Amino acid sequence: MNKTYDVIVVGGGHAGNEAAAAAANLGSRTLLITMDMNKIGQMSCNPAIGGIAKGQIVREIDAMGGQTGIITDLTAIQFRMLNRSKGAAMWSPRSQSDRKRFIEEWVKTLTSTEHLDIWQDTVTEIITSNGYISGVKTLLGVTFSSKCVVLTNGTFLGGLLHFGRIQVRGGRIAEPASLGLTEQLSSLGFATARMKTGTPARIDKRSIDFSKMTEQKGDSDFHHFSYLDSVQRKLKQMSCWITYTNPHTHDILRAGLPDSPLYNGQIKSIGPRYCPSIETKIVTFADKEQHQLFLEPEGVDSNEYYLNGFSSSLPIDIQEHAIHSIEGLENAVLYRPGYAIEYDFFDPTQLLHTLETKLVKNLFFAGQINGTTGYEEAAGQGLIAGINAHMKAHNGGEFTLGRDEAYIGVLIDDLVTKGVDEPYRMFTSRAEYRILLRQDNADKRLTEKSYQIGLAKADRKQLLDYKQNKEEELTALLRSTSIRPEQINATLEAIGSQPLQHSVRLIELLSRPNVEIKHIAESAENVKNFLHGTTHLVEEIAESVEINTKYNGYIEREKQAAAKLQRLEEIHLSPNFDYSSLQSLSTEARQKLSRIRPLTIGQASRIPGVSPNDISVLLVLLGR
Repeated sequence: MNKTYDVIVVGGGHAGNEAAAAAANLGSRTLLITMDMNKIGQMSCNPAIGGIAKGQIVREIDAMGGQTGIITDLTAIQFRMLNRSKGAAMWSPRSQSDRKRFIEEWVKTLTSTEHLDIWQDTVTEIITSNGYISGVKTLLGVTFSSKCVVLTNGTFLGGLLHFGRIQVRGGRIAEPASLGLTEQLSSLGFATARMKTGTPARIDKRSIDFSKMTEQKGDSDFHHFSYLDSVQRKLKQMSCWITYTNPHTHDILRAGLPDSPLYNGQIKSIGPRYCPSIETKIVTFADKEQHQLFLEPEGVDSNEYYLNGFSSSLPIDIQEHAIHSIEGLENAVLYRPGYAIEYDFFDPTQLLHTLETKLVKNLFFAGQINGTTGYEEAAGQGLIAGINAHMKAHNGGEFTLGRDEAYIGVLIDDLVTKGVDEPYRMFTSRAEYRILLRQDNADKRLTEKSYQIGLAKADRKQLLDYKQNKEEELTALLRSTSIRPEQINATLEAIGSQPLQHSVRLIELLSRPNVEIKHIAESAENVKNFLHGTTHLVEEIAESVEINTKYNGYIEREKQAAAKLQRLEEIHLSPNFDYSSLQSLSTEARQKLSRIRPLTIGQASRIPGVSPNDISVLLVLLGR
C-alpha cells in the first residue's frame, strides 16, 4: 500500500470527488479517503443536480473537464430547463438523477482514473510541520504523507442528527460522524461555528395516489449538462408530481412545534434561509394556507420518492400524521422520516481564492466545511481546490476565476471576502455579470482556460473550436442574407410579430424577441440547409447564435462594465499591510481589512463595512 502522495482528498462527496478527479487527471498521485466506498457521490438530500444558478455551476464544471455534468447526464431520469419564460441569463438546467446509478457512475469514474487511489477509512488528525501540512492520520491507525491535503468533510464534522427530541451522532442517517478534526483545527487557530440543514421523509411509491396530483414531465429537447456531444441521457425518463399542504396539515405541524428542535432550543445553529423546513414555513408564512410540494422519483428501479418542500425535524409521529393530511398521501408509507443535522464549518474568510487556508500552507477546504449548501456549490469548490492542490504540489502557480468569468468565481469570492452567517446558496442575483455568465456559454468562458493548465483535454478544445467556427459561419450567413416580405410575412403573422414592409437582413429579423431561428429556417433555404439533419450540437450552436444576436447590446455593455471594475483587481495589496496604522480609514474598515487581508483593491471594495471612502483612501495611499 502506497503511503506517500502529492494530494490527499478527505471525503467522497461532491466536493471531494471533483477535487480528487481534478488532481489525478492533472497528473498528481492522489489519494481519496472516504468512510464508505459504497456511498461515494451520495445525494444526501434531494436526488437532483442543478437548478437556479446551480445548473450554471455544473455547466462550468463540465466546461473545465470536471465530472459532475457527465455523471448527471448518464444518470438522468428527468431534465428541465428552468426559467425559460425569462431572459437567457436566467435559464438554469436541472436534472433528476437515479440516486443508485449516480453513485455507481462516480465509483466507475474514480476507480478507473489514472494516478488515483481510494482508501476506506476515517481521518482523525492532520499532520503539520512548521506551518505546512504534511499528511493525515486515520481511525485505523494508518499515516499517509502528502504535499497537499483537501478537506471536504461535508456534514460529518461533529454531525448531530435531530428527530424531534431524539438526537443521534452522525453525518447522515445510519452513518457515523467525524470527530476530533474540528478540535484540532481550532487548536491551530481556525475559527469554527455550527450550521444546520435538513431533509424530508422518503415515501413508498406504492402508497401514493398520483391521480390526486398534478404531473410534471421533463423536457425532451437537446439540452443537457455536458458539452461533450458523445454524452447523452440513456435512462427511462420519469415524471415528478405536484401536491400541496393545507390548513389541516399546518394545524398538525403547529401542534408539534413544542417538540421541534428548531423551536424548543435544542438546535441553536442557523439553517438555510432559502430552503426552510416545513415547520419554519408555517411560522414565517403564517398567512399562507398551502405550500407546494414535489414528489420526486429516486430511480428507475426504486419505489422511493422524495417529498421536496417538506424538510422537517419534527417528531416522527407528527411528520407521519401531517403527511397523511396531504392530498394523494393519505395512505403514505414512510421509508424513513425527515431529520435535521447540525455540523461544524469554518469561517471561509480564513481562505485564499485558491481555497488554500491562510493558517496552514498547502491545506485546502472545499464544500460545506466552508459554510455552503448544495451539491453544486460543493463540486465547484472541489474542482478549484483540486486544481490548486495539484499546482501547489508541483510548484505550478495558482488557478482562480473572477466574478466576470464564472459563477464559481462569484461563489468563492463571496465566501473568502464576505464570509457567511447562514448556509450559502448560489442565486443568479448574486452575480453582477449574469448576462455574461449564462449556462449556454460556459465552454467559451472556461474551456480554453482549463485546457491551458491541462485539465480540459484536446477533445473538448477541438469541440469548442468547431462550435465557435460554426457559430461564426451561421452569424455571417444571417448578416449577409436578406429576406423579402412575401417570403416570411405569413410566418411572422402566425407568431404575432409585425410583418415586414421591405426586405431586411436575417440578423435584424432574429433580433426580434419572439422570432426564433427555426422560424427563419422555414423561409430561408440557406439557413434551413445549415440546420439540415439537426443534431444536438447543431441545435446548441443555433441557440447560441440566437442568444448572442438578441442580447448583443446588453452583453457588450456588461463586458465594458466588467472591464472597468477589472482595473481594481489589478491593483494589489500586501497581505502583511498594517491597516491599524491608517487612522484615515474607518474603524470598521481597519478591523475588517486586518482580519480578511484582501489581496487586491477590488476584493477590498467588496468587503462588507469597507466604504467607497475607505477605498479612496487606499487608492491615494497607493498613488492611484
